[in-house]
Amino acid sequence: MKKLNLKNTIFELFMIALGCAIYGLSLDMISVPNKLADGGLSGISLLLRHFWGINMGLSTLVLNIPLIILGYRFMGKRLLAYTIWGTASLSFFLWFWRLIPIITQLNLEHDLFLSAALAGTLSGFGLGLVFRFNGTSGGTDIIARICQLKFGISSGKILLLCDAIVLFISLSYLDIKHMMYTLLASFILSKVMDTVQQGAYTARGLIIISDKYKEIGKMIDLKLDRGFTYLKALGGYQQDEKRIIYVVVSPREIPLVKQLVEQEDPHAFVNIIEVNEALGEGFTYKQKHRHLFIRK
Repeated sequence: MKKLNLKNTIFELFMIALGCAIYGLSLDMISVPNKLADGGLSGISLLLRHFWGINMGLSTLVLNIPLIILGYRFMGKRLLAYTIWGTASLSFFLWFWRLIPIITQLNLEHDLFLSAALAGTLSGFGLGLVFRFNGTSGGTDIIARICQLKFGISSGKILLLCDAIVLFISLSYLDIKHMMYTLLASFILSKVMDTVQQGAYTARGLIIISDKYKEIGKMIDLKLDRGFTYLKALGGYQQDEKRIIYVVVSPREIPLVKQLVEQEDPHAFVNIIEVNEALGEGFTYKQKHRHLFIRK
């Protein structure tokens, strides 16, 4: 067991470092040459580099020290250790990538749209890896986690507030054109980051309420070969006991499920919810072979 935990820890540390390397490459290769700003602590590092020429790797490391000390009281040892590792990795790669000639070879200053799209994609992919493997890159991530634990405030709202403040200050050296392209990069970053963090196995959950739950469940088993669960429920108006079907399927199976439900009970209530990640049979292992065209 200890050997398995050690291997898992090493793998997580490697993936956090890889995510920081990609994120640092995006900042050094695209954001800096094309004068794109950034939110959070990275944005502050860009400000310090622009006005005083301070190395981004050094400023990121120094600014993180008080935040790490502050976070020590509110975060567990494992999360704190991963945060320190992520902070050190990002600082190292921000320094390392400046020594590689590829930084100047891939300057995209003549196409700000392409720069924003590529910066958002690379940064989102890198940060997505960091968060997916239980790490952070330091900075405002620590502040967001503390506010979440201490005050119950959503970490996303805190990050958005911090980014907005830094981006507003960045107007001191950016024109509105570069600011708008920075906002585009931030939007792409958030979408890519969510996709990487949540995983590749997208799914949909269906809650089906019907008096013909047995017939519907049987058809789901026969036509889709999917497992399902009966949930006990109590009707709100008549206070009668009901059975609810809960089933998780792939997005492309949704039309067939709705068709099956309508055939058995046109008055059934169906609620479709988005499942961020699905693990288990039919999704991450023993995946069933599906035809391109589903036969009716």
